[in-house]
Amino acid sequence: MSSPGDLFDLSGRVACVTGASAGLGRRAADVLIAAGAKVVGVARREDALRGWAAETGANAAVVAADLSQRDQIGRIADDVAKLFGPPDIAVHAAGINAREGADDVTDEGWDVTMNLNLAAPFFLSQAFVPAMRTKNWGRIVNFASLQTTRAFPGGVSYGASKAGIGQLTRAMAEAWSKHGITANALGPGFFPTELTGPVFADPERANRNAAQTCVGRNGELDDIDGPLLFLCSQASAYVTGQILMVDGGFTAK
Repeated sequence: MSSPGDLFDLSGRVACVTGASAGLGRRAADVLIAAGAKVVGVARREDALRGWAAETGANAAVVAADLSQRDQIGRIADDVAKLFGPPDIAVHAAGINAREGADDVTDEGWDVTMNLNLAAPFFLSQAFVPAMRTKNWGRIVNFASLQTTRAFPGGVSYGASKAGIGQLTRAMAEAWSKHGITANALGPGFFPTELTGPVFADPERANRNAAQTCVGRNGELDDIDGPLLFLCSQASAYVTGQILMVDGGFTAK
């Protein structure tokens, strides 16, 4: 039997975290490094990525890339694997929310949203799976959303992509869990990040969202630490195809 500490120890593991330049992606990268993993952060903003790596130390490396460009996913996966070796853990935190009304959604905006929020988690994971399969161990963590199951104003393309993440997570689990590769998703509630900046810029709206939760507050960055580490570690070996809502009970009411 493993000790409780061993269950969450990621020493010797390699992780790829998308969206690592800011917000929950950066927090996820920091949590995995603190647990012993080497982490490759992937995001579009090279300066922010390199700043994170410089602050973090030798166990952090970066690949600056635009994950919405689907024809570049294979190259990005190769660049990630060159740094610390093929990843054992893939955390897909990169995302975009255009907050467009249904009448304002464009072809271009729809494609960028779907490519970044839905296609990139699949195709990047697909590229990493062969190496995970040889080890009979892998962890894929997608980022779902309140909009995986709820409709919000201005959320047509974003909500559709996050609803897709729910089914994608289950389909990944069905395809790959027999090889020791689990696939799960975290569903954050309202956390203070760049993506939710417009929400927190309106105190009335932020307070209304907090009141909708069971615990009576919005999320803080460290609220994601335990759930993320659970899904990335040996502790969740028999958990796959699930969406763990980290929302203070928002979706319970």
